[in-house]
Amino acid sequence: MSRKQGHSLFKVICSRLSTCPEEILEPLLELAIQIAREGREGRRIGTLFTIGDAEAVMAWSRPLILNPFEGHLRDCRHIASTDLWGTVKELAQLDGAFIVSADGVFLAAGRYLDANASDVKVPFGLGSRHIAAASISFATNAIAIVVSESSIVRVFQHGTLMAEIIPELWLFSRHEMALRGNLSKDEQHRIAIITDDVGGHRRSAAKSAAK
Repeated sequence: MSRKQGHSLFKVICSRLSTCPEEILEPLLELAIQIAREGREGRRIGTLFTIGDAEAVMAWSRPLILNPFEGHLRDCRHIASTDLWGTVKELAQLDGAFIVSADGVFLAAGRYLDANASDVKVPFGLGSRHIAAASISFATNAIAIVVSESSIVRVFQHGTLMAEIIPELWLFSRHEMALRGNLSKDEQHRIAIITDDVGGHRRSAAKSAAK
């Protein structure tokens, strides 16, 4: 999948989200898919990205390492930077989350997410990284993207799993999907997307009511 090409299937995900910075979400999903497919140094790796509401996410998190993005020019930290993706793939091997601003600038890596939302319901079988993603997306207005070590990419908003991306179609026979929603396939790029049956606006309303 070309970085410049974008992907029409991602519009299916955007249609389920109450807010969707499409020009930022699409390349970040492409990067997540590359990490899911390639791993690093011969092994599968998992990682977590948050997009948007960065000030709140930083307040709900703490550093596990010195921030590797601190002091670098803004343009060098933007998702569109040609040199950034390789750096992110290397940093993805470390523990902690990446914090990305609403306009696509990487602000921090290696952040421990402190949000713990008791109202969050994560599908059975998903681990601590997914719980952290669901919780931070409930406590803030950020979108969270998880790359699991099983190579599935998942998108959370308002504490809810909104979409699953299967980066290789053959993985259908290897893994049980957490969502039971609408399925879209792209044979050319070998990916499939499952989205929930309930739109993000309704989730947002439920979140507001809970608060």
